[in-house]
Amino acid sequence: MLIELILFLLLGISAGIFTGLMPGIHINLVGAMLVSASASFLFFIPALYLVVFITSMAITHTFLDFIPSVFLGCPNEDTALSVLPGHELLKKGKGHAAIMLAAYGGLAAVILTVVLAFPLIILVKKIYPLAQTIIPYILIIVSLIMILSEKRKFSSLVVYFLTGILGLILLNLEMLKDSLLPLLTGLFGASNLLLSIKTKTQIPKQIIKEEKTEFKKPILAALIASPLCGFLPGLGSSQAAVLGNTISKTDRKGFLVLLGATNILVMSFSFMSLYAISKTRTGAAAAIKDLIAIPSVRVLVLILVVVLVSGLISFFLMKKLSIFFAKKINKINYTRLSIITFCILILIVLLISGFLGLIAFIISAFTGIYCISLGVRRTQMMGCLLLPTIILYLF
Repeated sequence: MLIELILFLLLGISAGIFTGLMPGIHINLVGAMLVSASASFLFFIPALYLVVFITSMAITHTFLDFIPSVFLGCPNEDTALSVLPGHELLKKGKGHAAIMLAAYGGLAAVILTVVLAFPLIILVKKIYPLAQTIIPYILIIVSLIMILSEKRKFSSLVVYFLTGILGLILLNLEMLKDSLLPLLTGLFGASNLLLSIKTKTQIPKQIIKEEKTEFKKPILAALIASPLCGFLPGLGSSQAAVLGNTISKTDRKGFLVLLGATNILVMSFSFMSLYAISKTRTGAAAAIKDLIAIPSVRVLVLILVVVLVSGLISFFLMKKLSIFFAKKINKINYTRLSIITFCILILIVLLISGFLGLIAFIISAFTGIYCISLGVRRTQMMGCLLLPTIILYLF
């Protein structure tokens, strides 16, 4: 049995490498396909092995999808915010440093997950009902702090509500499949790519060197914010990162550490959420619930071991792959690469979200460009998720 578990762990890591590096391919899609297949031609594979596969794939994906976000400007909902400081460091020849800051944040999160899992589960069982009532007010305070911290407060308010209304419309449009894809890839990915194409951005030779920054504050902030978003509906890694950044007030490098830690913590907490309160907060956790229902303590311990092992392996994979991409990126015509990447995003949106998704993608892209032109921090565009979440909880 141990050999089979190790085999499926390694298979999951391999799948996570593919989904993490391929723009637009999300683990939710792979997880749903796997659950469907398990009921038909994969029926002979014990569900526990598939749980190991899904967990290791999810953790590996969550580490590695920072690479296309930074080097290509292709985010998903978990890494949308990494485009902002990550791409700026890339243009300074520090793309590898940006990746590694997120990687160290993720590594710290993996260790914290294993150490604090059971104390957090006990805590969450007690505070879960209360947290549901206070979370919208916390997000309102976070939103106000974000807006008031800008020099151009009116422009910040415009960006927050413009993207918030756009998010509110698209996320509640029942005809639109996987609405987060066109919304976030448009606002954060396509807008950035189109501006790079227009300005003919040249990527300098990358320095294969890691940057030093403050780790304690962003890790602590991620640890405070992530449980709320890992256990409550409507909240994800991006909201946790914004909430955490409000708590810690980190610089751009620290923000990448924060985002790397937050993504892993939210994913890990979703597995604990399934055990503690029988709720799924990620596609990976939902797939596990479909396979085995609510995990036992023994299965949860196995999941935590898989999180630790796949996290450690993914950290070193991320480092090696980041060095490889950093050495190659400046030898490529970045304008041409941006055009190709933009076309790939259009194709992915069409395949997953259909023609209506393409329209939403285009609207989101031009909204993103307009918001960038107002000269406020691009994190204000997280209004696209914060405002709908606040309304969801209040009404």
